[in-house]
Amino acid sequence: MNCVNVGNISIGKGNPLALIAGPCVIESEQIVMEIAERLKELTTRLDIPWIFKASFEKDNRGSALGYSGPDMDEGLRILQKVKEHFEVPVTSDIHRTDQITAAAEVLDLLQIPAYLCQQTSLIIPAGKTGKPVNVKKGQFLAPEAMSSAVGKLRQAGNNQVLLTERGTCFGYNRLVSDLRCIPIMRELVGCPVVYDATHIIRIYGVSSDDPKGGEPQFVPALAKAAVAAGADALFLETHTDLSKAKCDAVSMLRFDILEKLLPQLTELGRMERKWEDEFPII
Repeated sequence: MNCVNVGNISIGKGNPLALIAGPCVIESEQIVMEIAERLKELTTRLDIPWIFKASFEKDNRGSALGYSGPDMDEGLRILQKVKEHFEVPVTSDIHRTDQITAAAEVLDLLQIPAYLCQQTSLIIPAGKTGKPVNVKKGQFLAPEAMSSAVGKLRQAGNNQVLLTERGTCFGYNRLVSDLRCIPIMRELVGCPVVYDATHIIRIYGVSSDDPKGGEPQFVPALAKAAVAAGADALFLETHTDLSKAKCDAVSMLRFDILEKLLPQLTELGRMERKWEDEFPII
């Protein structure tokens, strides 16, 4: 399996479990800095490799009236401030080719949204930046199908590829977490795998502002299961005040729960690395 380097963090190949965490979307500079400060303190105390995530644009919204973030320039300015002030790698989604150049100047990891994971015109230019790329598996794809996106990035000369498992849709509205996706993608394409435990529990067709639009009570169990199944990193969106969150309030993990959960996940990650060395399955 390839080792992917994001800033000063190495993911995969027996490295410690990494965390990609932050709010769903950039709401304001003040809120982003507050959340980043809390995450910095927590991950430093627990010695967890951490990448800050917040979207400067949320293009896939259920309503045209939903908050979609600041403009790209303002969002990247805020992410640059987080990067410098907290000395942490940063990541965000890119949706269109005209965002790639500016995003690559700031972001340490480019993220391809799930709905765009087969978009050749986006993936190849992203790969050509030389920046690590995290491709989220479309909920409409089998894990084996992600070899296509990886092949495009490698054709562009980029071997620094992460794949994110975020559930599969076998019917309407609910995503199913098939943990076989983690070892399948690790073995099939040789990429470290991230597990997104906060988007998996969304119930589509219901507004992200509606309490019935998600089941965050299942995030801890799913995250633990994913680490035990071999996930190299966890993607967990969080917020310090969900009552004021402008996007995905129903699926982000409350910070106090994250604070209690992370020690368990890191210990489980250490155990899993030991098991993998002693009893390799694939």
